[in-house]
Amino acid sequence: MFEDILMAAKVNINTVRSIIKTNDKLMKIAFASGSVNKTEMREETELILSQLLQDIPKSGEWRIYDHCAVVTRLYAIYERFVEKLISDWLILLPGLYPRYSDLDETIRNNHRLGVGKLLTELTKTRYEDLSPERVMQGLFYGTTGEKEYELLPDAFLIHEQNLRRKTLERLFTNAGISNAWIWVEKHRSIKYFLEEISGDQNSSEGELNEFISYRNDAAHGFPDEVLGASALLELCDFVDALSQALAELVTYQVIKRKESIGQISEIGKITEWLKKPNAYIARVKETKLSVGNNLFLVNEQTSCCYLVAINSIKIDGIGVNDLPTTTGMEVGLQFDLIAKKGLRLYQLEFE
Repeated sequence: MFEDILMAAKVNINTVRSIIKTNDKLMKIAFASGSVNKTEMREETELILSQLLQDIPKSGEWRIYDHCAVVTRLYAIYERFVEKLISDWLILLPGLYPRYSDLDETIRNNHRLGVGKLLTELTKTRYEDLSPERVMQGLFYGTTGEKEYELLPDAFLIHEQNLRRKTLERLFTNAGISNAWIWVEKHRSIKYFLEEISGDQNSSEGELNEFISYRNDAAHGFPDEVLGASALLELCDFVDALSQALAELVTYQVIKRKESIGQISEIGKITEWLKKPNAYIARVKETKLSVGNNLFLVNEQTSCCYLVAINSIKIDGIGVNDLPTTTGMEVGLQFDLIAKKGLRLYQLEFE
């Protein structure tokens, strides 16, 4: 549902990872103190390396540049992802709540407040493409019902603070999504990062605060601490995990609303995992399953909500491409992503 913007963030983070690894290897070559045996290298490689060494910065200066470049770029990726995610959610809301009055009061109140604030900010360069008429239009149509309303994302995204926990929660709450950080803390990607990558050395909020502190020092002053390649890669992993958690949070909010208006329905639950074929047994309701179709796997208690494709279907050990099911039937399923026992299956009504 928000796969495109999540994938864009992941591609950018992977680019940062590649640069970290590349620069780290170059530094090891450049400062290897003669360990690089040029006589065993081809002539072209020798020439490239010798040209590289001519203009290479000092090791300490290079590390500082790498550190500052990575943390500032990573923060930009993170901030842009959050703003785009909330924007896309707000753009979807008129389709989920056709009448403005059906929106949660929190959203309507913050919409009005945001429009008012935005009107006073229009002289700023970042809003140069907005006119007063454009800013007020969505609110006017919403309150009068004259035309289909819209929620201008800029009215909800006015913030001066870094996106630490409180500011992040406030932005999501203003857009009608409460308890965002509770979801983040329970998410499998964040839990894996804290337990397996950082070794339980910090909390999720602590990791975010450290990351933003590194960014602020790099952007506005001189870094007191210069991180090496492995620590910078850990920051990439954290931003990646946080983005995944937030994307699934908003996806879950959309699914909850679609379920209430009959656009999506729960069709079953995973009851067993078969380790050897990496397949799952699901007890399903009356529906139709087809290879290639998409399902959402959901569990609010463990902060799971993501899209999978059905790779195979088996009934009584026999593979089929299409299967009309009856309530209580047990079906063998394989997906393109890893699932877990206890996840509920949701299917869009038009599929």
